Amino acid sequence: MTAPGGDLPPHPGLAGGPVYLDCNATTPVDPRAAEAMAPYLTDFFGNPSSGHPFSQEPRRALAAARAQVASLIGAGPGEIVFTGSGSEADLLALRGAVLASGRPHPHVITQATEHPAVLETCRALERLHGARVTVLPVDGDGFLSPAALAGAFTEDTVLVSVMAANNETGALQPIAELAALTHARGALFHCDAAQAVGKIPLDVGELGVDLLTIVGHKMYAPKGAAALYVRDGVTLESVVYGGGQERGLRAGTENVALAVALGTAAQIAAAELADGAPARLAALRDTLHERLTDALPGRVHLNGPEKNRLPNTLNVSVDGAIGHELLAAVGEIAASTGSACHSGTHTPSPVLTAMGLDADRALGAVRLSLGRWSTAEDIETAAAALTKAAAAQ
Repeated sequence: MTAPGGDLPPHPGLAGGPVYLDCNATTPVDPRAAEAMAPYLTDFFGNPSSGHPFSQEPRRALAAARAQVASLIGAGPGEIVFTGSGSEADLLALRGAVLASGRPHPHVITQATEHPAVLETCRALERLHGARVTVLPVDGDGFLSPAALAGAFTEDTVLVSVMAANNETGALQPIAELAALTHARGALFHCDAAQAVGKIPLDVGELGVDLLTIVGHKMYAPKGAAALYVRDGVTLESVVYGGGQERGLRAGTENVALAVALGTAAQIAAAELADGAPARLAALRDTLHERLTDALPGRVHLNGPEKNRLPNTLNVSVDGAIGHELLAAVGEIAASTGSACHSGTHTPSPVLTAMGLDADRALGAVRLSLGRWSTAEDIETAAAALTKAAAAQ
């Protein structure tokens, strides 16, 4: 793999392997983030809550990381709560808001193509806490209609949760409009922005959200590093009880090393956004799409919107091909499908099914998600390999 545009050297973890097109699943850790965190695993090991000299540098580093994450999304440092995963951040947002509402039968609204971290938490709130949940449908491109949301509120609605960008299709929901509708009805708005933070510019003030999920391993930080933006004045029930760390919302001694890595990744992402990285990735994505459609005329179908999607995400189905079989035949690339395998039987992606795609097209889908180290050479390799495998099916 050659180096991408600019002065960024090749990633050591990608050298000698297939072309990596699965960045929506996880990104390679940026060596700069790994380098920044390393001293906090060895030299600066102290507990940031202690009162002796060994705590001073960890405490300073934790505050700096919090400020870096906040700056990326236009928040204040005190509005960032570090968590161990995006799923935990979603849990804190949803469970925290529902339990803090004080309503005997709180109502939550979400939509059909949310990540399981949100949908399964909603089901648990129904089962364990007497909540009522409305799951709204999406259209053929995966968008939630603001009119559908407006018609779903009840007097007991306490929270709306809608993702910023879909992990399979990249569809970007109209978050600012949805949040404004929610606030007009007196409810809180949570946005799972795991796939969007660092890939497109986001500002919590402009979006008008109350809660927003940030996930490190989607933006070149290690797994286990995540955060929840909690707008000042929003009250949540804690997700972990104990010593009062993280504004009392998530007790437990902070993992300073992972926080530093997330902060560094956020700082790098902010610089890349300002330097035009989304446009570079969108151009590579579109070239890949063009190569496939030209080589397989009439067989390639885009799943999700052509516009209003993440710049790095291409989800396509190829007539006559099954997604997992196509990828299995292509050793030159690493990518994924939206289908799930249960005891050897593949079931269509719930996201594509919710968009109204038939089973054959949903099972034929492949998700090709580019990243920081994707190059023009990678795109040509991937297009040629996919074309050859599809032509043989």
